Amino acid sequence: MIFLEIKGMHCSACEETIQNALQDIDNVKSVSIDVESGIAQIGGNPELKILLSAIEKSGYSAREIDQPNLDVYNKTTPSAWRELRPLFIILSCIFFGAFLLNRSMFIWSNFMMDFMGLFFIVFGLLKLIDYRNFPPAFANYDPLAKRVPIYGWAYPLIELYLGTNYLLNYNILLALVLTIVLLGITTVGVLMKLVQKQSVQCACIGTAIKLPLTKATFIENGIMIIMAAWILITNLM
Repeated sequence: MIFLEIKGMHCSACEETIQNALQDIDNVKSVSIDVESGIAQIGGNPELKILLSAIEKSGYSAREIDQPNLDVYNKTTPSAWRELRPLFIILSCIFFGAFLLNRSMFIWSNFMMDFMGLFFIVFGLLKLIDYRNFPPAFANYDPLAKRVPIYGWAYPLIELYLGTNYLLNYNILLALVLTIVLLGITTVGVLMKLVQKQSVQCACIGTAIKLPLTKATFIENGIMIIMAAWILITNLM
């Protein structure tokens, strides 16, 4: 394990920039950065000079810490529920909203489309709160956003478009296909990060709210893909 003290970090965007620079280095198994303390914890067996060079090329300076600050790293780890509570609260509100829209005549397919519509509208708006920092955070685990940076900037707008289509029941087939393809790409990226056990910020509700990338993100995307696929198959039959 290598501990580095990094100078110049001020926000989550700085954290994501350094994390992106370090995680692609050979023999790096995990990267954990605490932006408040300015300390990075790198697992694996990478060369120190390569790590320092990558950080310097990103516009920051760093030095190795022989004895890490235990007061920083022995902080009480928040429970999974506490970390994911904002996501669960938002999803619960979306579920309740979709239920209210269908309370007079409940049909599963209509409920699912309203749920997906509210999901994309709410999640898209949350991403716009800290719009400047969303693309680099999203590119940290989405393969397409990493290769095509403009896609990261467009993604919140795409979500708003999809949400509007679902709620207005307009161009549903296109919305369903886009949902399956785009969330499918993101889910592959999420799965890769989980398999590699890399500590990454989840940008699903934007970057204004800090949320770790966990199995909950994978399950959330999976449920959305299953709902879209079910409605698509039903419409085509």
